[in-house]
Amino acid sequence: MGKLFGTDGVRGIANKDLSPELAYKLGRVGGYFLTKGKKRPKMVVGMDTRISGDMLEGALSSGLNSAGIDVLYLGVLPTPAVACILRMLNADGGVMITASHNPVEYNGIKFFNEKGLKLTDELENSIEEYILNNLDIDYVPVAENIGRKIDVKEPLRKYMDYLKETIDIDLKGLKVAVDCGNGAVYKAAPQLLSELGAQVYVINSEPNGININVNCGSTKPEEIQKLVLETGAHIGLSFDGDADRLIAADEKGKIVDGDHILAICGSYMKEKGELNNNTLVGTVMTNLGLDICLKERNINIIKTKVGDRYVLEEMLKGNYSLGGEQSGHIIFLDYNTTGDGLLTAIQLLRVIKEKNTNLSELSAMMKDMPQVLVNAQVSENKKNYYLDDEVIKEKIEKIEKHFANKGRVVIRPSGTEPLVRVMIEGENLEEINTYAKELANLVEQRLQ
Repeated sequence: MGKLFGTDGVRGIANKDLSPELAYKLGRVGGYFLTKGKKRPKMVVGMDTRISGDMLEGALSSGLNSAGIDVLYLGVLPTPAVACILRMLNADGGVMITASHNPVEYNGIKFFNEKGLKLTDELENSIEEYILNNLDIDYVPVAENIGRKIDVKEPLRKYMDYLKETIDIDLKGLKVAVDCGNGAVYKAAPQLLSELGAQVYVINSEPNGININVNCGSTKPEEIQKLVLETGAHIGLSFDGDADRLIAADEKGKIVDGDHILAICGSYMKEKGELNNNTLVGTVMTNLGLDICLKERNINIIKTKVGDRYVLEEMLKGNYSLGGEQSGHIIFLDYNTTGDGLLTAIQLLRVIKEKNTNLSELSAMMKDMPQVLVNAQVSENKKNYYLDDEVIKEKIEKIEKHFANKGRVVIRPSGTEPLVRVMIEGENLEEINTYAKELANLVEQRLQ
């Protein structure tokens, strides 16, 4: 991981870590590397509802303009809409200003190339090298070659109309509860679902710049659970700040996470002949219950490192149409190049409507295997060496042998803290809890 770019763009506390000066440089240098060689390049720019969005957008757009790039300004809308609209407008790239599910004091800058894909490590490294070493690009356009900012007409309408084309049924008769998280989907979700015929009950759709993700949205699923039970809705939909993920709730108020959504949509897509290569993509944290569910239906699963960028890389490599994470980042690659909460929502509603059944019945096709996650506090410079330690390796092998394919151990270092995360999955919660604590204690002892 670089010093500026994390797994999902550049992120930090706005006006401190992520200053207007840095945003300007990211626009100028990043835009130049993304578009060099293009004649009169153009890039789309969108943002979520954070108070710092205006400040960072102004600086970023100035940087892009200074590199001779026209900014096609989209305003407030979901991250997946940026990836979608940039392809519609044949733009040379795009930027979303968001910190996703993080608290309001954070913000981030996320780049997309002309295909709506995240930047390669090589391109991110080139941009970082220039900025961290205070280098500047050698292109200084003047007069008519300076970029300008152009407002795109009705970008949200373009995005919603596109999403409508991905399903061939209406949602009449369905009651849908929605928690917009006071984020970027606050207009799109209620409007699209209503236009498709659903009866919609909405909370947290009045962003004021400082209430994004505050006790609401996908990181606070209790809110959507309550709304479902209060309204008698058939389904609850809860979005994060930039709406690239979805957590659902069934008609009984029980949470339906990304693994269950993958099971439901993957099985349906196989029936319809829409599941490319009969395979979907998950991560090492995907619940073992999904493996079992898919195996019963003769569907393959491939697992990557944690992070939707790694899921997408695998999907592109193998030409797979569905992939995602337990957290609700679901990618329908036939329709978009990034996790898309609103797209996921209407695909899930499509299955419910067409099968004329309840979400609880659909979700029951997958039985969760109990999981326990314990953090081991270790030395920062040793956290990546857990598999080099023979004692730790021997302990892991002993636990896995005990489970005999009915459980597993996943260990991974934290990307941001001096921690090693120990996850154990199995049929007996008490047993896996004991093993997880034992293994975490051993990792702490060995990696100080």
